[in-house]
Amino acid sequence: MKLNIQLFGALPFRRISKTAKRQRRTHLKKSAPTTTTCSNCGAVVAPHRACTKCGFYKGKEALKIKKDEE
Repeated sequence: MKLNIQLFGALPFRRISKTAKRQRRTHLKKSAPTTTTCSNCGAVVAPHRACTKCGFYKGKEALKIKKDEE
């Protein structure tokens, strides 16, 4: 009996083992975002960004932030 290839389409020749599949995917993982601290107020900030709490970047005021006095 001759198989009709069009019915099956592309099928793998051999089954990929769990180990081989997992070794291939070792670099596909999530990583924590990089953070730094503000030199002025100490808040956690993304690198190369102005601080959202005080508005300083590299020791200079880059943004005007309204201070809420409670």
